[in-house]
This record gives sequence, structure tokens and C-alpha cells, in this order.
Amino acid sequence: MKQQTGFTLIELVMVIVILGILAATALPRFADFSKDARFASIRGAQGAINSASTIAHAAQLVGNLNAASPVSIDGQSVTMVNGYPDVAGIQTAANINGNNYALTTTATTLTAAVSGASGTCQVVYTQAPSAVSGPSITLTASQANC
Repeated sequence: MKQQTGFTLIELVMVIVILGILAATALPRFADFSKDARFASIRGAQGAINSASTIAHAAQLVGNLNAASPVSIDGQSVTMVNGYPDVAGIQTAANINGNNYALTTTATTLTAAVSGASGTCQVVYTQAPSAVSGPSITLTASQANC
């Protein structure tokens, strides 16, 4: 009597079909990681800008400096206006540069956007309009539009 060893062709085909179905269901979940990464990146930029602005303002208060006097953070000079970093100063303090983000600047605003986003995935820093009010940091991003 001859005993069968190994798998039959039908068994092998069925395993391949089942693996194909599992791969097809798992693929959309893995393809969505790029949106998660872009959203996390812009949220990180928002946190860096917010922290850098607060630290620079605190350094100016502790140093009892004029509202327009630059402060030194980690050996770098951060330019200030109305007691908070100006557009160039926030780039220096938060280490936001064009290598990681698409930057757009005006006289009073810095916009850092994530490249590759399908919608508006950006954070906007508007420098302090007066010594009484602080800067505006606005996140115009969600996981859906990044």
C-alpha cells in the first residue's frame, strides 16, 4: 500500500487563494499610513512652534529685556517682536526649515505645510500684534486632509 506524502495541488491552490484574500483585505489599512505620518508631522511642527514661542517669551521675561530685544536659545539668537518671536525668530527657535516642510512667509506670518498632502495640511504662525496679546498658532489639518 502506497502512502501519500506532501500536499495535493488543490490544497496548495486553496492556501494561495486564502493568502490572496487576506492580503487584499489588509492592504488598504497599510496604505493609509502615509496620511497618519503627515498628520503626525504637522502636529509635531505645531507643538514645536508653540513650545518655542513660549520658551522665547519666558526667556525675554526672565532677562527683563525690551520687547524687541533678541534672546538666545541654545546658542542661537532669536529675533523678537512685541515680546514673542517674529517670523524669522520662530523658524530659528522651533528649528522649522524647508528640508522638512514647504514654508511660506509674509511680513507677519509663517506657514509650514506638509508636502504630499491631498488638502490643506499646515500650521500658520502669526506673530504677536501687540505686547498684550500673544501670537496666533493655527492648525488647519486633519487626518482626512493630510
